[in-house]
Formats: sequence, structure tokens, C-alpha cells
Amino acid sequence: MSDDSFIREVNEEMRRDQAHALWDRFGPALLALAVLVVVGTAAFVGYRYWDETRANRSGDAFSQALKLANDGKSDEALTALAELEKDGYGAYPLLARMRAATVKADKGDFAAAVKDFDEVAADTDIPSGLRDMARLRAALLLVDHGSFADVSSRVETLTADTNPLRHTAREALGLAAWKEGKATDALKLFDQIASDDGAPRNARERATLMSELIRGSGSVS
Repeated sequence: MSDDSFIREVNEEMRRDQAHALWDRFGPALLALAVLVVVGTAAFVGYRYWDETRANRSGDAFSQALKLANDGKSDEALTALAELEKDGYGAYPLLARMRAATVKADKGDFAAAVKDFDEVAADTDIPSGLRDMARLRAALLLVDHGSFADVSSRVETLTADTNPLRHTAREALGLAAWKEGKATDALKLFDQIASDDGAPRNARERATLMSELIRGSGSVS
């Protein structure tokens, strides 16, 4: 045997001994880690499937409830929405609450609809943006079915210059003020909308028409 062959065999034997030593020392830990990775991956995939299945089931139920409402089957729609609010997954229970209030309003039960929107607005577990939207929805119903004070108590805080809902809130408050004979207050609100470059064009156009109507009526000096 040549010296080179002998050295190679010695090196290979040393590598085998080192490999055995490393396995004896770290093998069980590496095996346990591999098992954890496999189990963790399986758990994650299983959770994703479970999560998507529940979300899809709730989404289908919500779509069916909307179809019932659109078909004029209000009572059946309300029953389906109530079940979804109780057993739904993710954002669907909240969507069901909001939609149920709308269905009640469409039925002419405005008091019940306002009550539902007010309950959403008062629920501190709900994100503030959605609570503000519920306040606005209640106020819009109360423009025709309540007083200026009713509308103001819900949307006054939404009329601030930094609030993204300020245009619709001001419009609701302006209409309620005009309806109650508060022409000066109404004019101020409509002028705010008309001069706000951040307001949607159709909102500015409506506000301009209302401002002209109020000024033309002689209600303000």
C-alpha cells in the first residue's frame, strides 16, 4: 500500500469516527427538530384548511342571506343573518349585524334599525372606523325619522375636518337642521361641504344646490 492510499484510508476512518461522534451527540436533537418541523408544518396546513373552510362556509351563508333580502324575503333574511351573527366566523357576525339593521330599515322598522346601529356603535370590541360607520347609518335614518338632536348626537363628532366621514356626516346634519328650521346652521354645514376640495364631487354639487336653495328661500340674512 502506498503512503497516499494509507493516508486516505486514515482520513476516511477519522471522518467516519467524527460523523459517528457528531451523530451520537447531536443526532437525537436533530431528529427531534425534524419531527417538530414536520408536525408544525402539518399543524399549520391543517389550521389554514380549517380557517378557510369556516370562512368559506360563513361567506356562503352571508351571500345566501343577501340573496334572500334582495328577493324581498326579509323575515327569512333576518333569520339567516341572526344565525350567522351567532355562529359565523371572522368578520361575518359583524357584517350580519350591520346588514340585519339595513334589512329592518328596508322593512320600515326604522326604530329597530337605529337601535341595531346604535348597539354596533357602542360596542368597544369593534374597530372605531366601523363604529363610526354605524353612527352615520343611524343618523341617516334619523334625518327622516328623528330630530336634529337625534342626528347631532350621533354624527357631531364625525364632522371634524380630519374625519374621513365628515362630508356625509355634515350632509346628514345639514339636512336635519334644514328640516327643523335651523337655516343658518344648515347653510354653514352645506357651505363647508361645497368648499371642501376633499369632498366627492357629487357631495359638493348637492351641497351647492342646498346652499342656493337656503339662500333663495330668504331664511337667512
